[in-house]
Amino acid sequence: MISAVRNFLAADGASGSPDASQQLHFTSASGASQVSAPSVNPPRLDSVDIVRGIVMVIMALDHVRDYFSELRFDPMDLSQTFPALYFTRWITHFCAPVFVFLAGTGAFLSTSRGKPIKVLSRFLWTRGLFLVVLELTVVRFGWLFNFGYDLIFVQVIWAIGVSMICLAGLVHLSKKTIATIGIIMIVGHNALDGVSPEVFGPLAIVWRTLHISEAIQIAPNIFYLPFYPLIPWIGVMATGYVFGSILFYEPEHRKKTLVRLGLGMIGAFVLLRALNVYGDLHPWTTQKDAITSFFSFMNVTKYPPSFDYLLITLGPAIVALAFFEKGMGRFGKFFVVYGRVPMFFYIIHIYFIHALAVLAAMLQGFDAKSLLNPMWAFPEGYGFGLGVVYLAWIAVVLAVYPACRWFAELKRRRKDPWLSYL
Repeated sequence: MISAVRNFLAADGASGSPDASQQLHFTSASGASQVSAPSVNPPRLDSVDIVRGIVMVIMALDHVRDYFSELRFDPMDLSQTFPALYFTRWITHFCAPVFVFLAGTGAFLSTSRGKPIKVLSRFLWTRGLFLVVLELTVVRFGWLFNFGYDLIFVQVIWAIGVSMICLAGLVHLSKKTIATIGIIMIVGHNALDGVSPEVFGPLAIVWRTLHISEAIQIAPNIFYLPFYPLIPWIGVMATGYVFGSILFYEPEHRKKTLVRLGLGMIGAFVLLRALNVYGDLHPWTTQKDAITSFFSFMNVTKYPPSFDYLLITLGPAIVALAFFEKGMGRFGKFFVVYGRVPMFFYIIHIYFIHALAVLAAMLQGFDAKSLLNPMWAFPEGYGFGLGVVYLAWIAVVLAVYPACRWFAELKRRRKDPWLSYL
């Protein structure tokens, strides 16, 4: 891992497109090995799209559980959870970190297709602003199906948007500088866990937005909740951007680097978590039995994402990138579709899941209005067991596939600027 990190930080020089003498080696979903020079606009790497597509599909499971589960307690609550429920929630921890990290990687790869840094910077801040507005309007309505703003909450699309705005400035720096800033944010932010918002007085809301996922009343009957505090997520996107340079290594060197880096991160997680001295706001504890103790060990903090959380989610994802280079045949092509239109998938799947939940509630005898609220306010008695949740998840993923395939094909055929914003 040390050598991999050294190579990661050593990627110095202007943070622009890769040297023209470099070649991008990649493998298509069909398994055919190809080589393309960055100067001739190389196609996307299927391994990146496969991993991104897989996490998008897993993300849908978490959202289906939110809307369809009959259980009203936190699946990570060790006093109430059970293995199937715990795993259903825990596996979705991969989604946000990989989504944000690969958004940064995608920005770097766009430079290999001839996009100048000034153009990339302008695209990043305009798209970031667009995503922030999208989060507060279209995405928010999809979650709630109402126009009440008594609760203003911001989630992953907001975090990606603001991180892109910050990355728009960072891309003008050297890759070594960007990597250093990103790693410091990821590794060091847990050192700030003891800083209370109250010490900032009237600026306490700023600290909550940057570091603490905690609701605050900002006006009579209006609350603000930043589910995704910004400091770690900006760091995740920044390191994802620099990580993109690894994908230009010669195939065997690239695979070894990805495996070493990913396994090193997993090893670092195990060591830090076992020591219980740093890396997460909530140390693990010995429980009544081995399986529950293991659950405690793996129960890392997502809001905000702790250092441990990012190690155990991004580490396996980086290893997966190495092993998906040869594609997965037809199975891989299925995930590639979702991986190439992640924002489009995110939006339509929320609306589709919520609409199905409203229909399910009506079939159970509830008023449709009872589901036009946050899921924690759903009526008592509504919901289904995990078996139905998984069936609904599969149905949702398959149902939105044709629309995603259509949009992916549209983006391939046409280069209208607005298409790059979704």
